[in-house]
Amino acid sequence: MLSSFTMISDPWFYAAAFPAVLIVGLSKGGFGPGTSLLALPLLSLVLPPLQAAAIMLPVLCAMDLAGLWGYRGLWDRRNMAIILTGALIGILIGTLTADYVSNKGVQIIVGAVAVVFVLQKWLGRGQTEPTAPNVAKGLFWSACSGFTSFIAHAGGPPLQIYLLPQRLDKTLFVGTTVVFFAVVNYVKLIPYWWLGQFTPENLGTAAVLAPVAVAGVYLGIYLHHKLSDAGFYRIVYVFTFVCGLKLLADGFGLQFP
Repeated sequence: MLSSFTMISDPWFYAAAFPAVLIVGLSKGGFGPGTSLLALPLLSLVLPPLQAAAIMLPVLCAMDLAGLWGYRGLWDRRNMAIILTGALIGILIGTLTADYVSNKGVQIIVGAVAVVFVLQKWLGRGQTEPTAPNVAKGLFWSACSGFTSFIAHAGGPPLQIYLLPQRLDKTLFVGTTVVFFAVVNYVKLIPYWWLGQFTPENLGTAAVLAPVAVAGVYLGIYLHHKLSDAGFYRIVYVFTFVCGLKLLADGFGLQFP
């Protein structure tokens, strides 16, 4: 029952949590997609990482509902059937192999792939013409996204590696990622519940953070529509690169930032 919920009372937690969920909300709303990867480490400064992730997951689900409303009907149907199938495969693999997989190893691999992908683009060595949806590539990268989202909360870079070369309209790009990660996050509720992470304290704290997160989503939607397509894609590539570096740093145990 809601009345039995408690919440974290440490003010230092909220000093880290409010900026973290606002960053995630902006990202979910379409301003700087990928920046949400920087939020979980902020919470991990004041909480054990698994508890931080458990608090963030219901908050993410609240954001997803706001994002789905904000981008209702604005997603690429050709890609969606491919990438949702791949995501479910990846989550299943992650569930079955979670006890045997190194989080740091996953972070290093995903980070390295993201950095190389962006550097190829910036150095003019990647594709020059927009690509089309591709079943094999879509299944592979979305399965990687579902897997890394489950294992290391790092599902953004693999999906962006598949979608960015298609050069979709910026709103269609964001809407597609919003639907994708909404499904991924709601599916992830099941194993998190099974692991016993949804304690009254975690759920009560998530309820306190949710309004800030949803406000961040709508602010992100507003800022998204102020950007040109070219400006939007420049921001996405920059944040994909930064997130790749962040994953590499986490994987190697470095402090960044």
